[in-house]
Amino acid sequence: MSDDDKSPISTREARRLFAGLKSAPALVLAVSGGPDSVALMWLAARWRRSLARGPHLTVVTIDHGLRREAAREAREVKRLATELGLPHRTLRWRGAKPKTGLPAAAREARYRLLAQAARAVGASHVLTAHTRDDQAETLLMRLLRGSGLAGLSAMASLSERDGIVLARPLLEVPKSQLIATLKRARIGFADDPTNRDTAFTRPRLRALLPLLAAEGGDARTLVRLAARLARANAAVELLADGAERFLHLRDRGDAPQAGVRSFEASAFAVLPEEVRLRLLLRAINALGHEGPAELGKVESLLAALDQAIAASPRTGANGRQALRQTLAGALISLAGGRIHVAPAPVRRRKGG
Repeated sequence: MSDDDKSPISTREARRLFAGLKSAPALVLAVSGGPDSVALMWLAARWRRSLARGPHLTVVTIDHGLRREAAREAREVKRLATELGLPHRTLRWRGAKPKTGLPAAAREARYRLLAQAARAVGASHVLTAHTRDDQAETLLMRLLRGSGLAGLSAMASLSERDGIVLARPLLEVPKSQLIATLKRARIGFADDPTNRDTAFTRPRLRALLPLLAAEGGDARTLVRLAARLARANAAVELLADGAERFLHLRDRGDAPQAGVRSFEASAFAVLPEEVRLRLLLRAINALGHEGPAELGKVESLLAALDQAIAASPRTGANGRQALRQTLAGALISLAGGRIHVAPAPVRRRKGG
Protein backbone atom coordinates (compact mmCIF):
# COMPACT_ATOMS: atom_id res chain seq x y z
CA MET A 1 0.00 0.00 0.00
CA SER A 2 1.43 3.39 -0.99
CA ASP A 3 1.48 6.44 1.28
CA ASP A 4 -1.21 8.01 -0.93
CA ASP A 5 -3.53 5.14 0.02
CA LYS A 6 -3.34 6.20 3.67
CA SER A 7 -3.50 9.98 3.27
CA PRO A 8 -6.71 11.96 3.93
CA ILE A 9 -8.57 13.27 0.89
CA SER A 10 -7.91 16.96 0.39
CA THR A 11 -10.51 19.61 -0.35
CA ARG A 12 -9.11 19.92 -3.86
CA GLU A 13 -9.39 16.18 -4.44
CA ALA A 14 -12.95 16.14 -3.13
CA ARG A 15 -13.87 18.84 -5.66
CA ARG A 16 -12.45 16.65 -8.42
CA LEU A 17 -14.40 13.60 -7.24
CA PHE A 18 -17.75 15.40 -7.33
CA ALA A 19 -17.10 17.87 -10.17
CA GLY A 20 -19.30 16.06 -12.68
CA LEU A 21 -22.32 16.34 -10.37
CA LYS A 22 -22.28 20.12 -9.93
CA SER A 23 -25.16 20.76 -12.34
CA ALA A 24 -27.51 18.10 -10.92
CA PRO A 25 -30.67 19.55 -9.34
CA ALA A 26 -30.50 17.28 -6.28
CA LEU A 27 -28.54 14.27 -5.08
CA VAL A 28 -29.38 11.44 -2.70
CA LEU A 29 -26.47 10.13 -0.63
CA ALA A 30 -26.81 6.47 0.36
CA VAL A 31 -25.28 6.32 3.85
CA SER A 32 -25.36 3.17 5.98
CA GLY A 33 -23.11 4.38 8.79
CA GLY A 34 -20.01 2.42 7.77
CA PRO A 35 -16.72 4.21 7.03
CA ASP A 36 -17.14 4.37 3.25
CA SER A 37 -20.59 5.93 3.22
CA VAL A 38 -19.92 8.25 6.17
CA ALA A 39 -16.85 9.51 4.30
CA LEU A 40 -19.03 10.00 1.21
CA MET A 41 -21.43 12.14 3.26
CA TRP A 42 -18.62 14.16 4.86
CA LEU A 43 -16.84 14.80 1.56
CA ALA A 44 -20.05 15.64 -0.32
CA ALA A 45 -21.16 18.09 2.37
CA ARG A 46 -17.76 19.81 2.34
CA TRP A 47 -17.82 19.97 -1.48
CA ARG A 48 -21.34 21.42 -1.53
CA ARG A 49 -20.40 24.13 0.99
CA SER A 50 -17.60 25.22 -1.35
CA LEU A 51 -20.09 26.00 -4.14
CA ALA A 52 -22.03 29.24 -4.53
CA ARG A 53 -24.75 27.21 -6.23
CA GLY A 54 -25.11 23.47 -6.45
CA PRO A 55 -27.36 20.45 -5.96
CA HIS A 56 -29.53 19.92 -2.92
CA LEU A 57 -28.22 16.97 -0.87
CA THR A 58 -30.41 14.46 0.98
CA VAL A 59 -29.01 11.63 3.09
CA VAL A 60 -30.90 8.32 3.01
CA THR A 61 -30.23 5.29 5.21
CA ILE A 62 -31.77 1.91 4.39
CA ASP A 63 -32.61 -0.29 7.36
CA HIS A 64 -32.96 -3.82 6.01
CA GLY A 65 -34.36 -5.11 9.29
CA LEU A 66 -31.65 -7.78 9.43
CA ARG A 67 -29.59 -6.52 12.39
CA ARG A 68 -30.72 -5.14 15.73
CA GLU A 69 -27.99 -2.49 15.59
CA ALA A 70 -29.20 -1.04 12.28
CA ALA A 71 -31.77 1.32 13.86
CA ARG A 72 -29.14 2.77 16.19
CA GLU A 73 -26.70 3.20 13.29
CA ALA A 74 -29.38 5.02 11.30
CA ARG A 75 -29.89 7.42 14.22
CA GLU A 76 -26.14 8.08 14.31
CA VAL A 77 -26.16 8.85 10.59
CA LYS A 78 -29.06 11.25 11.14
CA ARG A 79 -27.16 12.97 13.96
CA LEU A 80 -24.08 13.52 11.81
CA ALA A 81 -26.16 14.57 8.80
CA THR A 82 -27.90 17.17 10.96
CA GLU A 83 -24.53 18.50 12.16
CA LEU A 84 -23.53 18.84 8.51
CA GLY A 85 -26.76 20.66 7.68
CA LEU A 86 -28.18 17.84 5.58
CA PRO A 87 -31.73 16.42 5.71
CA HIS A 88 -31.93 12.72 6.48
CA ARG A 89 -34.46 9.93 5.93
CA THR A 90 -34.46 6.30 7.09
CA LEU A 91 -36.31 3.86 4.85
CA ARG A 92 -37.05 0.30 5.96
CA TRP A 93 -37.18 -2.90 3.93
CA ARG A 94 -40.40 -4.41 5.20
CA GLY A 95 -41.91 -7.81 4.64
CA ALA A 96 -40.62 -11.38 4.72
CA LYS A 97 -36.95 -11.95 3.93
CA PRO A 98 -35.82 -14.82 1.66
CA LYS A 99 -34.00 -17.78 3.21
CA THR A 100 -31.62 -18.03 0.25
CA GLY A 101 -30.03 -15.32 -1.88
CA LEU A 102 -30.36 -12.80 0.95
CA PRO A 103 -27.50 -10.44 -0.12
CA ALA A 104 -28.90 -10.14 -3.65
CA ALA A 105 -32.44 -9.58 -2.38
CA ALA A 106 -31.24 -6.95 0.11
CA ARG A 107 -29.33 -5.20 -2.66
CA GLU A 108 -32.40 -5.12 -4.90
CA ALA A 109 -34.51 -3.73 -2.05
CA ARG A 110 -31.88 -1.12 -1.23
CA TYR A 111 -31.71 0.24 -4.78
CA ARG A 112 -35.49 0.21 -5.14
CA LEU A 113 -35.92 2.24 -1.95
CA LEU A 114 -33.10 4.63 -2.90
CA ALA A 115 -34.72 5.25 -6.30
CA GLN A 116 -38.03 5.96 -4.58
CA ALA A 117 -36.31 8.43 -2.25
CA ALA A 118 -34.60 10.14 -5.19
CA ARG A 119 -37.88 10.62 -7.04
CA ALA A 120 -39.51 11.97 -3.87
CA VAL A 121 -36.96 14.81 -3.54
CA GLY A 122 -36.46 15.45 -7.26
CA ALA A 123 -32.94 14.02 -7.32
CA SER A 124 -31.41 12.93 -10.61
CA HIS A 125 -28.67 10.83 -8.99
CA VAL A 126 -28.15 8.44 -6.11
CA LEU A 127 -24.56 8.44 -4.83
CA THR A 128 -23.14 5.25 -3.36
CA ALA A 129 -19.80 4.83 -1.60
CA HIS A 130 -18.35 1.93 -3.59
CA THR A 131 -14.56 2.04 -3.41
CA ARG A 132 -11.60 0.64 -5.28
CA ASP A 133 -11.65 -2.32 -2.87
CA ASP A 134 -15.30 -3.03 -3.73
CA GLN A 135 -14.48 -2.89 -7.43
CA ALA A 136 -11.71 -5.47 -7.01
CA GLU A 137 -14.02 -7.78 -5.04
CA THR A 138 -16.75 -7.41 -7.67
CA LEU A 139 -14.35 -8.39 -10.43
CA LEU A 140 -13.30 -11.51 -8.51
CA MET A 141 -16.91 -12.51 -7.78
CA ARG A 142 -17.89 -12.20 -11.42
CA LEU A 143 -14.76 -13.98 -12.58
CA LEU A 144 -15.59 -16.96 -10.39
CA ARG A 145 -19.16 -16.98 -11.71
CA GLY A 146 -17.95 -17.16 -15.29
CA SER A 147 -19.22 -13.74 -16.35
CA GLY A 148 -18.67 -12.47 -19.86
CA LEU A 149 -16.83 -9.34 -20.92
CA ALA A 150 -19.63 -7.01 -19.80
CA GLY A 151 -19.77 -8.55 -16.32
CA LEU A 152 -16.00 -8.50 -15.90
CA SER A 153 -16.03 -4.76 -16.56
CA ALA A 154 -17.36 -4.67 -12.95
CA MET A 155 -19.09 -1.50 -11.74
CA ALA A 156 -19.37 1.64 -13.84
CA SER A 157 -18.85 5.06 -12.31
CA LEU A 158 -22.26 6.00 -13.73
CA SER A 159 -25.15 3.66 -14.49
CA GLU A 160 -28.94 3.88 -14.70
CA ARG A 161 -31.52 2.07 -12.60
CA ASP A 162 -35.27 2.67 -12.41
CA GLY A 163 -34.87 6.00 -14.19
CA ILE A 164 -32.28 7.27 -11.68
CA VAL A 165 -28.54 7.62 -12.32
CA LEU A 166 -26.35 5.68 -9.88
CA ALA A 167 -23.10 7.54 -9.32
CA ARG A 168 -20.03 6.04 -7.65
CA PRO A 169 -17.64 8.98 -7.17
CA LEU A 170 -15.30 7.03 -4.86
CA LEU A 171 -14.75 4.08 -7.20
CA GLU A 172 -11.06 4.90 -7.65
CA VAL A 173 -10.48 5.66 -3.97
CA PRO A 174 -9.12 3.00 -1.58
CA LYS A 175 -11.05 2.33 1.61
CA SER A 176 -7.93 3.06 3.66
CA GLN A 177 -7.89 6.64 2.37
CA LEU A 178 -11.52 7.15 3.39
CA ILE A 179 -10.77 5.87 6.89
CA ALA A 180 -7.78 8.22 7.09
CA THR A 181 -10.06 11.09 6.08
CA LEU A 182 -12.52 10.30 8.86
CA LYS A 183 -9.77 9.91 11.44
CA ARG A 184 -8.34 13.31 10.50
CA ALA A 185 -11.83 14.84 10.89
CA ARG A 186 -12.43 12.87 14.12
CA ILE A 187 -15.64 11.35 12.81
CA GLY A 188 -16.78 7.96 14.04
CA PHE A 189 -18.42 5.24 12.01
CA ALA A 190 -20.17 1.90 12.50
CA ASP A 191 -18.67 -1.56 12.06
CA ASP A 192 -21.05 -3.95 10.31
CA PRO A 193 -20.08 -7.52 11.33
CA THR A 194 -21.75 -8.97 8.22
CA ASN A 195 -18.82 -7.53 6.25
CA ARG A 196 -16.70 -10.24 7.89
CA ASP A 197 -19.31 -13.01 7.88
CA THR A 198 -17.79 -15.83 5.83
CA ALA A 199 -21.24 -17.29 5.25
CA PHE A 200 -21.35 -14.81 2.35
CA THR A 201 -19.19 -14.81 -0.77
CA ARG A 202 -17.89 -11.26 -0.72
CA PRO A 203 -16.35 -11.46 2.80
CA ARG A 204 -14.64 -14.73 1.85
CA LEU A 205 -13.10 -13.11 -1.21
CA ARG A 206 -12.16 -10.05 0.85
CA ALA A 207 -10.15 -12.31 3.11
CA LEU A 208 -8.26 -13.63 0.07
CA LEU A 209 -7.21 -10.22 -1.22
CA PRO A 210 -4.05 -9.95 0.93
CA LEU A 211 -2.87 -13.29 -0.47
CA LEU A 212 -3.54 -12.14 -4.03
CA ALA A 213 -1.77 -8.86 -3.33
CA ALA A 214 1.32 -10.78 -2.25
CA GLU A 215 1.36 -12.33 -5.72
CA GLY A 216 0.95 -8.98 -7.45
CA GLY A 217 -2.83 -9.06 -7.72
CA ASP A 218 -3.66 -6.17 -5.39
CA ALA A 219 -6.82 -4.07 -5.64
CA ARG A 220 -5.11 -1.47 -7.84
CA THR A 221 -4.12 -4.15 -10.37
CA LEU A 222 -7.55 -5.79 -10.36
CA VAL A 223 -9.29 -2.46 -10.87
CA ARG A 224 -6.94 -1.66 -13.75
CA LEU A 225 -7.94 -4.98 -15.32
CA ALA A 226 -11.64 -4.15 -14.88
CA ALA A 227 -11.09 -0.77 -16.56
CA ARG A 228 -9.36 -2.40 -19.51
CA LEU A 229 -12.15 -4.93 -19.86
CA ALA A 230 -14.69 -2.10 -19.69
CA ARG A 231 -12.83 -0.36 -22.51
CA ALA A 232 -12.94 -3.51 -24.63
CA ASN A 233 -16.60 -4.04 -23.78
CA ALA A 234 -17.46 -0.53 -24.95
CA ALA A 235 -15.73 -1.24 -28.27
CA VAL A 236 -17.69 -4.47 -28.78
CA GLU A 237 -20.93 -2.63 -27.96
CA LEU A 238 -20.16 -0.21 -30.79
CA LEU A 239 -19.60 -3.17 -33.11
CA ALA A 240 -22.95 -4.60 -32.06
CA ASP A 241 -24.62 -1.23 -32.75
CA GLY A 242 -23.12 -1.25 -36.23
CA ALA A 243 -24.20 -4.86 -36.79
CA GLU A 244 -27.79 -3.94 -35.91
CA ARG A 245 -27.72 -1.17 -38.50
CA PHE A 246 -26.17 -3.53 -41.06
CA LEU A 247 -28.91 -6.13 -40.56
CA HIS A 248 -31.58 -3.45 -40.77
CA LEU A 249 -30.18 -2.22 -44.09
CA ARG A 250 -30.23 -5.79 -45.39
CA ASP A 251 -33.99 -5.75 -44.96
CA ARG A 252 -34.18 -3.22 -47.84
CA GLY A 253 -36.83 -1.13 -46.20
CA ASP A 254 -39.20 -3.98 -45.38
CA ALA A 255 -41.62 -2.80 -42.72
CA PRO A 256 -40.73 -4.45 -39.39
CA GLN A 257 -43.39 -6.53 -37.68
CA ALA A 258 -44.62 -4.89 -34.49
CA GLY A 259 -43.29 -6.55 -31.34
CA VAL A 260 -40.81 -8.73 -33.25
CA ARG A 261 -37.11 -8.44 -34.03
CA SER A 262 -36.06 -10.22 -37.17
CA PHE A 263 -32.65 -10.82 -38.79
CA GLU A 264 -31.66 -12.24 -42.14
CA ALA A 265 -30.08 -15.55 -41.07
CA SER A 266 -27.28 -15.64 -43.67
CA ALA A 267 -26.17 -12.08 -42.86
CA PHE A 268 -26.41 -12.77 -39.12
CA ALA A 269 -24.28 -15.91 -39.47
CA VAL A 270 -21.21 -14.07 -40.84
CA LEU A 271 -20.96 -11.68 -37.88
CA PRO A 272 -18.39 -12.33 -35.10
CA GLU A 273 -19.65 -14.69 -32.42
CA GLU A 274 -19.52 -12.12 -29.63
CA VAL A 275 -21.56 -9.68 -31.72
CA ARG A 276 -24.15 -12.35 -32.54
CA LEU A 277 -24.45 -13.15 -28.84
CA ARG A 278 -25.08 -9.50 -27.99
CA LEU A 279 -27.68 -9.08 -30.70
CA LEU A 280 -29.56 -12.08 -29.35
CA LEU A 281 -29.23 -10.84 -25.77
CA ARG A 282 -30.55 -7.41 -26.72
CA ALA A 283 -33.54 -8.86 -28.56
CA ILE A 284 -34.40 -11.41 -25.87
CA ASN A 285 -34.08 -8.91 -23.02
CA ALA A 286 -36.15 -6.35 -24.93
CA LEU A 287 -39.00 -8.71 -25.82
CA GLY A 288 -38.88 -11.41 -23.14
CA HIS A 289 -40.92 -11.14 -19.96
CA GLU A 290 -38.98 -13.35 -17.55
CA GLY A 291 -36.04 -11.15 -16.65
CA PRO A 292 -32.54 -10.89 -18.16
CA ALA A 293 -31.38 -13.94 -20.11
CA GLU A 294 -28.46 -15.92 -18.71
CA LEU A 295 -25.36 -15.68 -20.87
CA GLY A 296 -24.74 -19.44 -20.81
CA LYS A 297 -28.23 -20.15 -22.09
CA VAL A 298 -27.87 -17.58 -24.87
CA GLU A 299 -24.58 -19.21 -25.84
CA SER A 300 -26.37 -22.57 -26.13
CA LEU A 301 -29.13 -20.94 -28.18
CA LEU A 302 -26.58 -19.36 -30.52
CA ALA A 303 -24.89 -22.73 -31.04
CA ALA A 304 -28.26 -24.28 -31.96
CA LEU A 305 -29.02 -21.41 -34.32
CA ASP A 306 -25.64 -21.69 -36.02
CA GLN A 307 -26.12 -25.42 -36.47
CA ALA A 308 -29.62 -24.96 -37.89
CA ILE A 309 -28.48 -22.21 -40.29
CA ALA A 310 -25.55 -24.30 -41.51
CA ALA A 311 -27.71 -27.41 -41.95
CA SER A 312 -30.34 -25.62 -44.01
CA PRO A 313 -28.97 -22.40 -45.54
CA ARG A 314 -32.13 -21.92 -47.62
CA THR A 315 -34.54 -22.97 -44.91
CA GLY A 316 -38.07 -21.87 -45.45
CA ALA A 317 -38.86 -21.78 -49.09
CA ASN A 318 -42.11 -23.14 -47.72
CA GLY A 319 -41.86 -21.28 -44.39
CA ARG A 320 -41.01 -24.45 -42.42
CA GLN A 321 -39.38 -23.74 -39.07
CA ALA A 322 -35.87 -25.13 -38.61
CA LEU A 323 -35.67 -24.04 -34.93
CA ARG A 324 -38.10 -22.92 -32.25
CA GLN A 325 -37.03 -22.25 -28.65
CA THR A 326 -38.11 -20.13 -25.72
CA LEU A 327 -35.71 -18.33 -23.42
CA ALA A 328 -36.35 -15.76 -20.66
CA GLY A 329 -39.90 -15.23 -21.87
CA ALA A 330 -38.93 -14.76 -25.52
CA LEU A 331 -39.70 -17.03 -28.47
CA ILE A 332 -36.80 -17.50 -30.90
CA SER A 333 -37.42 -19.19 -34.25
CA LEU A 334 -35.65 -19.78 -37.57
CA ALA A 335 -37.88 -19.90 -40.64
CA GLY A 336 -37.97 -18.41 -44.11
CA GLY A 337 -34.25 -17.75 -43.96
CA ARG A 338 -34.79 -15.37 -41.03
CA ILE A 339 -34.31 -15.39 -37.27
CA HIS A 340 -37.33 -14.07 -35.38
CA VAL A 341 -37.43 -13.01 -31.71
CA ALA A 342 -40.85 -12.25 -30.19
CA PRO A 343 -42.53 -12.40 -26.79
CA ALA A 344 -43.32 -16.00 -25.86
CA PRO A 345 -46.83 -16.94 -24.78
CA VAL A 346 -47.20 -16.46 -21.03
CA ARG A 347 -46.99 -19.80 -19.25
CA ARG A 348 -50.13 -20.89 -17.47
CA ARG A 349 -49.64 -21.50 -13.77
CA LYS A 350 -50.44 -24.94 -12.47
CA GLY A 351 -53.85 -25.05 -10.94
CA GLY A 352 -54.75 -21.75 -12.59
